[in-house]
Amino acid sequence: MKNIVIRNIQRAPLEVCFGLAEQGVATVHEAMGRDKLMQPHLRPIFAGAMIAGPAVTVLAAPGDNWMLHVAIEQCHPGDVLVVGVMTENTDGMIGDLISTALKARGVRGVVIDAGCRDVRTLTQMNFPVWSRAVSARGTVKATLGQVNMPVVCGGVLVNPGDIVVADDDGVVVVPKDEANTVLALSRERAAKEEIARARYATGEFSLDASNMRPALAAAGLVYLESSDEL
Repeated sequence: MKNIVIRNIQRAPLEVCFGLAEQGVATVHEAMGRDKLMQPHLRPIFAGAMIAGPAVTVLAAPGDNWMLHVAIEQCHPGDVLVVGVMTENTDGMIGDLISTALKARGVRGVVIDAGCRDVRTLTQMNFPVWSRAVSARGTVKATLGQVNMPVVCGGVLVNPGDIVVADDDGVVVVPKDEANTVLALSRERAAKEEIARARYATGEFSLDASNMRPALAAAGLVYLESSDEL
């Protein structure tokens, strides 16, 4: 493996990123045909954060955060730092010091397939991190890796500049060349859900609002008035 840092990457427009953040992970994931959702072990360290931004990618050795420090100067305002690890790891590879530096660069948050620590301080900073684990175990700075090369994080391939959308429901990746299409589909889906929500709120059954009864009957569902009819 070559130890490489790519300085210049193509990023999706921030206005598209902000639009995807407003739609949320679940809606974006559904709009993409239920694709590119990271594994559910990546959880936010505090509730309520909703972010989206171009990915600055890092491949790091387990228990070694050297390449995270290297990545800081490659970040632009609005970016999301995405960290994959060469082998499975839960050590606290990011804490308040790196996060302070990232926040000063305008980074919106971090997704890391390893551990996070200093959770209370990060919460007070309002700097969101989605991590595999929370662990106080420290790290070293000994092994090189890569910055802004394709990386697998949470089971999903992330290319530099792809849009990472993250909230309480998890993390989803939108390929940068599909961003405008996915945003349009997400807004269309959200509008349909708003209509359904209004109908449900009146007490209408979802079976009728979504016209499910014909398909249920075709699939063989039978209603009986009581078990005596069995």
